[in-house]
Amino acid sequence: MVDTINLVKLCVGAERVEDLETWQAARMAAGGLPNPRHVTRMWPKREEMLLAGGSLYWVFKGLVLARQRIVRLEEVIGDDGIRRCGIVLDPKIVRTESQPRRAFQGWRYLNPQDAPRDLSTESTHSDDTPLPNELAAALADIGIR
Repeated sequence: MVDTINLVKLCVGAERVEDLETWQAARMAAGGLPNPRHVTRMWPKREEMLLAGGSLYWVFKGLVLARQRIVRLEEVIGDDGIRRCGIVLDPKIVRTESQPRRAFQGWRYLNPQDAPRDLSTESTHSDDTPLPNELAAALADIGIR
């Protein structure tokens, strides 16, 4: 049995999860693709662990707020002839508990035990709405999720 590992990546240009949803939907529609794909320079060395149930966790303005399951990795050759890694993702974006993250370049591995938990999709109150990012970050900073 192979252990699972995840990736964490800044969602550059998006301030909210809805921005990512909109952008991915437009890209899939324009390219006729069934799955969104994120292209990155480096190929993960822990590919087998990523494909054993790993997800890409997205950071928005300093907070992990969502994830997408990694479906496969594809070779992508750019116009410059350089080999890149296309991370093919499940189209379903799962919102997670807020978790602060400092800025970094590229992507980082994220152990499952360090990943934020998924938010429940079942609402217990009809007025449940996500917390504002600033409030979620402040609560996470003091250890309240």
